[in-house]
Amino acid sequence: MILLTTIARVSDGLPLAASMQEDEQSGRDLQQYQSQAKQLCRKLNAQSPDRCTLEAGDMNFHFLIAQGVCYLCLCEASFPKKVAFAYLEDLHNEFYDQFGRKVSTVTRPYSFIEFDTYIQKTKKTYIDSRARRNLGSINTELQDVQRIMVANIEEVLQRGEALSALDTKASNLSTLSKKYRSDAKYLNTRSTYAKVAAVAVFFITLIIYVRFWWL
Repeated sequence: MILLTTIARVSDGLPLAASMQEDEQSGRDLQQYQSQAKQLCRKLNAQSPDRCTLEAGDMNFHFLIAQGVCYLCLCEASFPKKVAFAYLEDLHNEFYDQFGRKVSTVTRPYSFIEFDTYIQKTKKTYIDSRARRNLGSINTELQDVQRIMVANIEEVLQRGEALSALDTKASNLSTLSKKYRSDAKYLNTRSTYAKVAAVAVFFITLIIYVRFWWL
C-alpha cells in the first residue's frame, strides 16, 4: 500500500504537493513518517541520486528526482519496488505537464495542493491488484530496480549525511568492484599462461630427452 506521497522542490526542499492516507484507513500513525519525509526533502541537492530507496523498519521510502523536483512515497516494505517507482514516474509526467514551468517561481508551501486529486486517483490504480499485475510486465529502464541505491532512513537523518555522499560511496564501491573484477581477470589470465608454459616446458623436455636417449 502507498501511504504517503510528497512532491518537493530539490533546491530548497519546499513542499509543492502532498497526499497522505488517513490514519484510520491505514491503521498506522504516519506523523513520524511525514516528519522524516520533510527532513529528507530538505537534505536533497543537485548531487543526490535520481532514484533511491530508504528503509524505515517495515516501511520503505522511495524517491525519484527529475527536472529539479523530488517525488517521494512511503510504502509498506512488501509493496513491489517496481510498482512504486512506476507510480512516481507517472506522477512526474503529469506534474511536469501541469506545473513544470511554475515550479521555480512559487514561494509558498503546497502551491500545487490541487494535484492531490490526481495523486489519489493514480494511487488507487497502482494499489489495485489487477493493475499491479499488468504493470509488472512493463520493461523499461525505470524498472531496473536492481540498480537503485538502498540506504537506511535513520542513518541518513541522524548522521546528517547528505544523500550525495551516499551516492559518492555507491560510486566508489562500484569503481572498486570493477577494479576487483579487472584484477581477478588479470590474475586468471596469468594463471592460464603459467599452466600453458608448464605443459610446454614438460613436452619440450620430454622431446629432448627422447631424442638424445635414442640417438
